Amino acid sequence: MSRRKLITIVALALMLAIATARALRAEDASLGASLALTGERTDGVRCDSLQIEAAIQGSKRFALEAIVVRPDDNEPHPLALLNHGSPRDSDDRRTLSPYRMWAQALAFARRGWIAVAFLRRGYGHSEGGWAEGYGACASPDYISAGRAGASDIAAAAKFMMSQSYVSKDKWISVGHSAGAFATLALTADAPPGLAAAIVFAPGRGSTEPDQVCSERQQIAAFATFGKTSRTPVLWISAPNDHFFGPRLVSQFTRAFTGGGGHLSFVAAPPFGDDGHQLFTTPGGILLWSAVVDRFLAANHLTQREHPIDVPTPELAPPQGLGAKGREAFESYLASGPNKAFAVSGSTYGWATGRRSVDEAVKDALTRCLPGSGLACAVVNINDKPAK
Repeated sequence: MSRRKLITIVALALMLAIATARALRAEDASLGASLALTGERTDGVRCDSLQIEAAIQGSKRFALEAIVVRPDDNEPHPLALLNHGSPRDSDDRRTLSPYRMWAQALAFARRGWIAVAFLRRGYGHSEGGWAEGYGACASPDYISAGRAGASDIAAAAKFMMSQSYVSKDKWISVGHSAGAFATLALTADAPPGLAAAIVFAPGRGSTEPDQVCSERQQIAAFATFGKTSRTPVLWISAPNDHFFGPRLVSQFTRAFTGGGGHLSFVAAPPFGDDGHQLFTTPGGILLWSAVVDRFLAANHLTQREHPIDVPTPELAPPQGLGAKGREAFESYLASGPNKAFAVSGSTYGWATGRRSVDEAVKDALTRCLPGSGLACAVVNINDKPAK
């Protein structure tokens, strides 16, 4: 292919994947299940909190907050590192919790991976100052920001590869937004064992919907990473992404592959109000899992013929909810701990992926604006009725 482009443009491929996912809905509906909290098990999969001791700057070590979701079979499995995005508001960086990627980690764990969702330096309770700053919007240094994130991913992988329950031969990096951008930077100087990368809506510098600092310099960063990247990459973006829209994505992918980057690109159908959240919303898992499965199979990385079955919680939605409220409750069930759902008549509010149940309860009540003249009350905590 000209200019050594190893890129597969899959027009409407995700539409076909939806049909595949629907055919397997009975199997994948178990994504709605929620594991018990730290260290407990649910039918073949377990979840633990984890502190990663990452050597990032020479001999200096940082404790990075993480969770690990894995098959509960006492056997080693390969590593899948999940990498989060970066909030537009800097004040929100410290509010992140690795539990916000629990549903996505479960999707990989059910497929036979040791799925580790961790927070890079400066996010949540992870140690170290924020290392991914790119400077002024007028002249951003995206390359340094991407490499800083990549160094955290590489250090986390090195630590995890030393754990007895992790296979030593190969691993993958999965990223969203800034975490996807860092993952592409990682492939430019691939650590040992990195077998593939999966990126959802990669990019940096979105200051508000459909606005990005210095598009030219962002495109140049993708070109720089592509020059030395030879790791197989799956890139998924939706056309209604209001961080990095299709015009930019087209320029990003051309820049990355122009230097020889190995890229399979899948154009997703529009998702929700902002396709940037395709990966982070539990409802999106059914839409992208079949595409990911095909990519893994093409690269000889399939771990299980069928995902581990995890039962769906049998909880009826609170009485009085309208159609949107019942849909929100389904999303609530598909989300991970720590979570809470509050109602006041037909009005509701919920929070998930918090660091503690108390934090989830507080946030759910804050989001529940009384619409019936009654005070909001928490009716569900995790996957049980509130007492």
